[in-house]
Amino acid sequence: MIQSIDHLIVTVNDLDAAILSYTKVLGLEPSWKGVHEDLGTSNALFVMDNIYLELLAADGSEGLGSAMVKATLELNGEGLSGLVLGTENVVKVRENLLKKSSEIKELSYGTGFDSFQGLKRTWKNLFLPFSLTRGLFAFVIEHESEKLPFKIPQASSVNKLDHVVINTNDPDGLIDLYRDTFGIRLALDQTIEKWGGRMLFFRLNQTTLEVIGKPDAEEPVDKLWGLAWTVKDLHATYERLQEQGVDVTPVKEGRKDKTLVCTIKSDTCGVPTLFIQHLS
Repeated sequence: MIQSIDHLIVTVNDLDAAILSYTKVLGLEPSWKGVHEDLGTSNALFVMDNIYLELLAADGSEGLGSAMVKATLELNGEGLSGLVLGTENVVKVRENLLKKSSEIKELSYGTGFDSFQGLKRTWKNLFLPFSLTRGLFAFVIEHESEKLPFKIPQASSVNKLDHVVINTNDPDGLIDLYRDTFGIRLALDQTIEKWGGRMLFFRLNQTTLEVIGKPDAEEPVDKLWGLAWTVKDLHATYERLQEQGVDVTPVKEGRKDKTLVCTIKSDTCGVPTLFIQHLS
């Protein structure tokens, strides 16, 4: 039913400033800078091998999207705010989800314009109710346009998403949603006695939904937390980031065998960010 994590949304106050920051961090120019005229928002898209990252801001006009961005910024500040799941048949996804929840809405139709490149994109969305996603903003998308233009990266650029981290207080309920309802493969379900919780890995389109589960007696809540990006040469990436004034920790061995990691401490618009190189 769900084929991919299509993209992730970072809500920002100042789109131009966020573009400058993420261009430095990712080592990539945005492939798209555009507007959603009917929503009152503007965005920039950074395309990687297996996903794209969307920076989203209110553009000063009125619209449902503008109101949502402003409310999100007022409540949480800048940060990781949305998970978008990709499908080849959003109508079928809607039919299946109606068996799970009576709150599933009708499809919506989106259009984006990039006036700099003279391009237009269209898509169909299915926004998911918070009662289903347990408070996490998410929707399903089916693209109707060709793939986004791809900017050739530098050797030290990010090339794909390694994993996105979700925190939950109800791991069993999350499994019911992501594995049993969305059809995403559960590759790992492990109890971590040291911190009294569970770690879940859901895998699709060469990336991982990494879930940190710490059960409690409260209402089930799922929250996006942070991102880990893959690079091919972490030492070269580290040197580039230092030259560009990004605050980054020294390269060290990762917890996983045959990996190197470093943490990005600035220019991420509030998103906890790890870079990782797989050595084999």
